[in-house]
Amino acid sequence: MSTERATGPTRTRRAGGARRALVLDQVVEVLAGRGYAGTRFSDVSQATGVAVSTLQGYFGSREDMLIEALQRSTSGEVAALRELAAGRTDPWERLVALVERGLATEVPVWRTLMEFWTAAAHDAELCEHAGVLATRYREPFAEAVRAGVGSGAFTPRFEAAAIVDVAVAAMDGLLYPVVLDHRASTDRAYREVVLAQLAYALGRNP
Repeated sequence: MSTERATGPTRTRRAGGARRALVLDQVVEVLAGRGYAGTRFSDVSQATGVAVSTLQGYFGSREDMLIEALQRSTSGEVAALRELAAGRTDPWERLVALVERGLATEVPVWRTLMEFWTAAAHDAELCEHAGVLATRYREPFAEAVRAGVGSGAFTPRFEAAAIVDVAVAAMDGLLYPVVLDHRASTDRAYREVVLAQLAYALGRNP
């Protein structure tokens, strides 16, 4: 993840290089399992075998370590969506792939996102990053819609931006039910309804 301001606010990076990056990935795993409030330096140290003093040297404070881990995990989801979209030229096929990827988000990632949003509600810098992330997350969907409108594959019945917002909200709506184990992220019936609504709203022309 870039540290440039254009990609959203970031916490100060410290020394550590490749080893630090590896530890940060492990922090993400601990965070997904224990939650934001329940993850301490000692928990990460136990999971990684890295001394607490070294973790403090890598990240500074516990809060900075956790927030950077949250940023890394959620930014990774955005990168995965963009890579997925880049491999498909047909606008509808691209949208279907993006929706399926979003709906099939793994539980640890959902948990991390849940912690990210909760922490963002109490941290102005992280809240700003969450806004940037949300814009970047929806952009592959918006690009696919624009491509479909431009090619004549879609004749939207509603404002295109609102259609994208509703599609993304339908995926985000699975977060708590999946994390709480009230339903599976592989629910095919839910997928079919989301895609049917999207096709109608876009006025898809087969």
